[in-house]
Order: sequence, then structure tokens, then C-alpha cells
Amino acid sequence: MPRNSIPPIEVLVPHRGTMLWLERVVRAEDDVVEAIATPREGAWYVEGGDGMPAWLGLELMAQAVAAHAGLRGWRAGEAPKPGVLLGCRLYEARVPSFLPGGELRVTARLSYRDDSGFGAYDCTIGDERGALASATLKVFEPEDFMRFLKSSAGP
Repeated sequence: MPRNSIPPIEVLVPHRGTMLWLERVVRAEDDVVEAIATPREGAWYVEGGDGMPAWLGLELMAQAVAAHAGLRGWRAGEAPKPGVLLGCRLYEARVPSFLPGGELRVTARLSYRDDSGFGAYDCTIGDERGALASATLKVFEPEDFMRFLKSSAGP
């Protein structure tokens, strides 16, 4: 597959099964990725038939960030590396839930990244009505994820 094409989401994001919520990447640039997600009726995260609670938008955004990082690695001929969501600044949801069957566009735009692996992404979730949620996610992609986990575990 040519490096300027977009591979399947499973190549970019380590999530699988019912935890992989993104369906595909539809736009990929150096500093931005846009992906599609469709909340499913009857999925484990549906609350009382109202759809996916809006607070789960953080996970959709985090998966878009993972897709961006995975795409960067894929283009360099490397396997995707795990990362860590450090936090979020000002998550705003304009709806209480994302409706089942409604196609969501999840965008993650890189706003900062340093050589140590720390970064920040401005993220949005929208549909045909416009913006539904937004936040800035702070992330860390350690060079050696397993060593990072061991060093963070304490004595």
C-alpha cells in the first residue's frame, strides 16, 4: 500500500473488538486526522437507549489521536506504539449523548509535540448538525512503552 494512502483503522489503532470505536480514517495530513465513528444501538456503552453518553467522546478523541500517531509510524515503516492519555483540558459536550446510527466525524489536530513524546491535540466531534464536543487532549508516547510502565509502577 502506498505511503500516501490510508490503511485500515486496525493497522493504526491497537484497540480491538468492542473497544475499537473508530471505523476508518477519512482524512490524514501531517498535523491532523479525521475519522468516522458510528455509535451502535445495543452496544455495551449505550445508556437506556439514549445512545453513547457524551462523556465517552474523550475515548473517541483519544482513538483519533492514536490513529494520528499510528499513521505517522506507519508512514515511517514502523509499527504503531502505545501511548498514554495524560489528561484533558476543557471537554465541552453540546449534547448529552451521541445518537445510535449517527455518523460522527472525530478530528484530532496536533497543536504541540516535543522530542520526548509529550504532545497536545485539539479535538472535535461533529455530525451534520455541526460541532458536538471539543477538548484538548494531553498525551505521551514514550520511546519504550514497557520500560515506561515498569518505571511508573513504583517499588
